[in-house]
Amino acid sequence: MTAGRGLVHAEISPEGFKRAGGPLEILQLWVNLPSRLKMTPPAYTGLQAEEIPKARAGEGAVLELIAGRFGGLRGPVESLTGVFMSVLRLAPGARAALPAPAGRTVFLYAVQGGFACGGAEVPAFHLAELSDDAEEVALAAGPEGAVALFGHAEPIKEPVVAHDPFVMTTREEILQAVRDYRAGLFGEVRAG
Repeated sequence: MTAGRGLVHAEISPEGFKRAGGPLEILQLWVNLPSRLKMTPPAYTGLQAEEIPKARAGEGAVLELIAGRFGGLRGPVESLTGVFMSVLRLAPGARAALPAPAGRTVFLYAVQGGFACGGAEVPAFHLAELSDDAEEVALAAGPEGAVALFGHAEPIKEPVVAHDPFVMTTREEILQAVRDYRAGLFGEVRAG
């Protein structure tokens, strides 16, 4: 989803889940936009698992490509800023070497299991902190295998100012966004 100008969203559970419950796993990432793109038109891309291309990323390693290019494939989500984002599934003991061009901010989060990266163990539910001076990231799964989110992007190098659902680069921009929202200037979306 690109919130851009005027998109307000909410995650809503199906009625059956609300009544009976069941397993639920949600991981939501927020990716900033540079100030020049903050007021871009909102957009949403809904995907089913079968619409996400999969590529081999090593022996026992499968990369599910969300945005960007990998192994001759292109992810279905179009990024306004060239973000690469994927889900990496590693079988027990699997190894993967993934491209992460120098100078880009790398995102590597252990969703399930754990893995070794750069000589350090990264357990489940932890974010790996990586430098930006290499061209690839090497991972090795532990005996239980692992699932990780892996991505990279150009650093924006702008301030981040947040208030309520708004994220801008200055306090003045935040105050203007709140005034515009309260005045109804963001428009209205009606359910189909």
